Amino acid sequence: MPQPVHDMPLLPARFKPYTRQTIGQARQWEWLSEAQREEVQVVSHVMPFRTNEYVLDRLIDWNNIPDDPIYRLVFPHRDMLAPEQYGQLRALLQEGEPAAIEACVRAIRHGMNPHPAGQMTHNVPQQGGVPLRGLQHKYDQTVLFFPSAGQTCHAYCTFCFRWPQFVGMDDMKFDARGSGELVAYLQHHREVTDVLVTGGDPMIMNARQLAAYLEPLLDPSLAHIQNIRIGTKAVAYWPQRFVSDRDADDLLRLFERIVQAGKNLAIMGHYSHAVELRQEIAQQALKRIVGTGATLRMQGPLIRHINEDPKSWAELWQTGTRLGAIPYYMFVERDTGPHAYFSLPLARAHAIFQAAYQMVSGLSRTVRGPSMSAFPGKILIDGVVEIAGEKLFALQFLQARNPDWVRRPFYAKFDANATWLDELKPAFGQEKFFFELDQPVPDIPAVHKVIRLAQAA
Repeated sequence: MPQPVHDMPLLPARFKPYTRQTIGQARQWEWLSEAQREEVQVVSHVMPFRTNEYVLDRLIDWNNIPDDPIYRLVFPHRDMLAPEQYGQLRALLQEGEPAAIEACVRAIRHGMNPHPAGQMTHNVPQQGGVPLRGLQHKYDQTVLFFPSAGQTCHAYCTFCFRWPQFVGMDDMKFDARGSGELVAYLQHHREVTDVLVTGGDPMIMNARQLAAYLEPLLDPSLAHIQNIRIGTKAVAYWPQRFVSDRDADDLLRLFERIVQAGKNLAIMGHYSHAVELRQEIAQQALKRIVGTGATLRMQGPLIRHINEDPKSWAELWQTGTRLGAIPYYMFVERDTGPHAYFSLPLARAHAIFQAAYQMVSGLSRTVRGPSMSAFPGKILIDGVVEIAGEKLFALQFLQARNPDWVRRPFYAKFDANATWLDELKPAFGQEKFFFELDQPVPDIPAVHKVIRLAQAA
């Protein structure tokens, strides 16, 4: 039976992950019903599953299973697959035919839009006509970098839009072995001001590995790089990384060196629920990060079953602000993976955001949302309005493939059930949105060549 909170064990001192193969070693596994254990085993053949002792011991309320939000955040559920998919895969697992299981899993995965928003087709830059495997460059100012040593996480989120990174779909994986190609690319792209180091989770690396990737960005030839961002869920899933891990102090000294070199270091902390920041060690981690001179920006998607309560968002933003963090984004869950299980109507997403926003002071109203990271760019749902008797969504681009689209208001017909951009229709009798009427966006290298020529002139 689940233990009462006051009988919880001490905080884990060393990181210990659990996967489908080893979750049976966790004492909490016995607290699940046979049906719940079966769901985890079946669905985790399709979606990645990994958790750790800290998440199990400190973040999940085992007296509220399966409805606890963090349980739903890390444990796979039957309804993440269509009923016929679940039934077919379950039967094949019982039969034990590896080839048939692999074929079934592959078919399910490829039907889940494994790389949304043109990540593979439009975001990968080139150098000398050769695609750079571990980089993405969608917006002029920002390059995403995927170090190979950071392509896992302390625990996996069941909604993760980068799930193909973790399930063996190597032809769809982003990973760079070193930073050499990144540095060479940046030296030729003076329009870039920001590098976002992402994954996976770069904080899975030790301080020495991370320094090997980041310190080359401090070279004087890259003076145009003003901001180094690191995307991480470790602040919630393993805050010990910044507090008590063997090289936690070395990590913070690396942060200090980056700041002292004149760069803005922004830790993009992924928080999904207020409970993740209620823990004393999580608050200590946040304060230690901010104490290095780095900033910590809070972001996360709005997800059905996990964080639909506006009070949770308000608490999260208020707590973060009090500790020195900056509320940054509430995202709309992307159209990938088990999207049907997690997605919320855009109208409800806006209502939740608005309710949470009303609960916080101006210091926490730095947060933006709900925002869709769609193919053309980041689209903000600004509100629901009525114009000339027509109920509409008011929308705008916060970031876009075409810079001319940024902060340009536009409208879509109100649809109470729409969950993503491609389900919306233009307002006022128009057949297409303005960005669909523009010329097709040229490939990334051609766009940036034009920018460089214009800057040189």
